[in-house]
Parts: sequence; structure tokens; C-alpha cells
Amino acid sequence: MAGPCSARLQGDLAAFSAALRTLVNNPQFSDVMFVVGREQQKVFAHRCVLACRCQAFRGMLGQAPAGSQDSSSSVPPQGPFILGNVQPEVFLAVIEFLYTNSVTLNSHIALEVLTSSVEYGLQDLCKLCVKFIKDTLSVEQVCEALQAAVTYGQADLQQHCLAFIEGCTAAVVRTQGFRELSDVVLARVLHSDRLAVDELDLVQAVREWAHVSSAVLERPVPEVAALPVRELRLPLLAPSELVTLESYNQQDLLIPVENIAAAWRAHALRKGSGVPSRLCRPRRGTRPRDHHRHLEPHAK
Repeated sequence: MAGPCSARLQGDLAAFSAALRTLVNNPQFSDVMFVVGREQQKVFAHRCVLACRCQAFRGMLGQAPAGSQDSSSSVPPQGPFILGNVQPEVFLAVIEFLYTNSVTLNSHIALEVLTSSVEYGLQDLCKLCVKFIKDTLSVEQVCEALQAAVTYGQADLQQHCLAFIEGCTAAVVRTQGFRELSDVVLARVLHSDRLAVDELDLVQAVREWAHVSSAVLERPVPEVAALPVRELRLPLLAPSELVTLESYNQQDLLIPVENIAAAWRAHALRKGSGVPSRLCRPRRGTRPRDHHRHLEPHAK
């Protein structure tokens, strides 16, 4: 006689997800509450859902109540849990994902949801955020996206953002996001050979960035700009442009004198002697100058 058979059969996933969606921020049957953002918006949830879907919430919800002498107490904390540093819309997107395995994103919250997904250890949500950001990237947002990608170690998003910046550099360097880049990330951008902008415009963009950073960080311009300035390709500038650059530099000391001297030396010797070869290599958007033909053999 044949033994019993068994099988796991799948019901309608869409109907299941829709049913769970009705529980998102629904006070009925909820057993935990969060107070979110400066607006102090109440968000209702169910601890069993959060705990089984997210280890970070499991740890938060499993802690003993404040003042309890027994750290192993089985009495769960009742809340409310105060989350003052996250927007309600962002937190609700995370909750939606935990309940339905899907998320509703827009360009205003996508980067913050990415941040939350990293903080809560939600890799699948992180991947969805990265895909959305890549698909909707804009000139105005690409620098902020690149900064987030570097901060949270999203290599694929970093490469995508850099390629985007290389395609429309002249527009990107005029954005507020460009002025808010960290020195490390800006230096990474300036290292590229494929930036579609002339070197003189890049120098001016870095100068504007440095003055903003100096004001925000309350540190001298030369100090905040030390790392990005190393990536400026001064030997590509014509003598008349170097004269103008020196005039501006006397006011803010953005560029070390030795860097400018090296550029002048390249002109005098008609080669990039003593200058790293990458600093003599024209970028994709560099306007040709007569002296570039003397630098090209060195660049090779």
C-alpha cells in the first residue's frame, strides 16, 4: 500500500499581500505604537510581524521594560517607542515592506528609506531602493545619491551615479548637491577622466564647494579642500588662466602654491616633468589648448 503523499500548495499571493496591507498602521488589534518624527505622528503595528521580519525590531521589542530588574522578563515593552530622527513617511514605507514585501517609493523619500533599510538590516528593501534610485536618477539628486552610496557601501549604485555624473558634469557641478558632497566623495568624482566639463570650470566649482564646506564645517578653505584639490589638473590650463587662478588664490589660498608652481613648470619645460601623469591627461570635456600636445607624450 502506497504511503501518504504531501505537497505544499501556493495560494493567491496578491490576495495575501492585500490582506496584510490592511494591517499597516491600523490601530485595530495592534499591540505596539511608535511616535515618529518631529510631527510626533503615531504609527501602529503588530509586534509579531515586526519581530519575525526584522532582527532589529526583534531586539527592540524583546527588551525588558524600563526599570525592570529581570532582563529576561517575558513581559514585552508596551511603548510607545519614540523615533524622532525619521520622517513618518519613511518609517511607514519600512513598515509597508515588512508587512507586504513591497514598498511604495517616491524621489523625496527613496534615499532616506535606503538609509533606514541599512540601519534595520533589510537587504531586500535596500535592493528595491537602489533599483528605484537608479531608475529615477536626476541631475539634482545624483550627488546626494552618490554620497549615500559611498556612506552605505553600495558599490553598484556608486558606479551608476559616477557614470551619470560623467555624462552631464557641467550641469551637476552647478547643483546644491554637488556643494554638499564630502571631500572624500568629491575627490572620487574628480579622479575620473570622463568628466564632461572643462578643467577651468571644475576649478571654479571646487572653489565654490570649498567656500560652502568651510562655512559649514567652520574650518579654513585650504584645510577642507586639501583632498579634492589634489585631483585638479592644473597643467591643462593655459598660462593666462593660471595667472587668473593665482589672483583668485591669493584671496582664499584654495590651491597650494607648489601645485600652481608645478603647473608653471610644466609650461616652462614643455612637458609634465615632476607632475603625476594623470594630472596632465585631458578629461573627456577638457577644451583643447595649444600646449596640450606637449603634455600628451608624458600622459602616455
